[in-house]
Amino acid sequence: MTDRESVPALVTAVTRAEDALASGRGQEAERLLRRALRAHSSPGRQDEPSPFDAQYFRVRGMLAAAWRMQGRYRQAERLLSLALAAAERATGGSSLTVAHLCNERGVLGKYTGHFDAAQACYLRALAIYEEAFGPDHDSVAMVCHNLAGLAHARGHSQSGEAWAARSVRIRTLLHGPDHVLTALDSAAWAALLDGCGRLHEAKHRLEQALTVFCRHFGEHSYDVAVTLHNLAAVRHRRGDLKAAGVHYTRALRLKERLLGADHPDLAPTLANLAALSETRGDAARARELYGRVVEVLHREVRAAHPTLSAARAAVDRLTVTSPTASQ
Repeated sequence: MTDRESVPALVTAVTRAEDALASGRGQEAERLLRRALRAHSSPGRQDEPSPFDAQYFRVRGMLAAAWRMQGRYRQAERLLSLALAAAERATGGSSLTVAHLCNERGVLGKYTGHFDAAQACYLRALAIYEEAFGPDHDSVAMVCHNLAGLAHARGHSQSGEAWAARSVRIRTLLHGPDHVLTALDSAAWAALLDGCGRLHEAKHRLEQALTVFCRHFGEHSYDVAVTLHNLAAVRHRRGDLKAAGVHYTRALRLKERLLGADHPDLAPTLANLAALSETRGDAARARELYGRVVEVLHREVRAAHPTLSAARAAVDRLTVTSPTASQ
């Protein structure tokens, strides 16, 4: 296959992989992206940097995203480190290719608990996108959304809210209030509003977003699962434990169905269900759920990851205090 022949194959595979990633189909995206990389590596390829090489680096970033979706965090981290270093040499330190890889590395860092590194990567990507496109562009909104999500993961709700509000403002300006991208950003904002104690506003935004997600993705999608989890958290804070338990359980079942029973992204819902069980006085159930948190996280995240650390401490505490705990 020549270079000229490989370009259409790469473009087609990348387009289909983008659709798969947007729908959370990580394994399908991986297959398509591996096909794209084979097209790029066809006989006759030259080593000189070219726009085609920029596309190649983008494919590697997307492959890392596909691995992240499958819970293969360490594998994704290795790929991104290599791809970013190579892209900086080939395309320059301020290229859109570098911005794409920095953003993806930031997303991964949020999941693995490398929060400071994730923040630096996001801010670098944001500066590149603002310079290239101006302040009101989808790429800028995307990074603002991700900075808000990182702040939520760190428990920094006050500072994160400004990023979330900016992303919603940009999406509303570009697409209108009922667009799925606006709903995604609004749901992320709601999680921070919850952390700020503005529970009524958080609940309203989450319910609006859930309606958009069900209409756009269907009732059994990943975004529906995340929104149900966040609605459960709002109910939990308001003391409505029964409704919180229903939403957490539904969110967990959806995640297990979509991601598998041992995916690291189950951890937040498992941890919240465990806390709810402990509040209800069911120490045995809480200990079991915290144990699952440890099991799904410990191979893929840093030891100091806050959810992992808290779950380990809870298992120890409940093992000591529960008279029925097994030794």
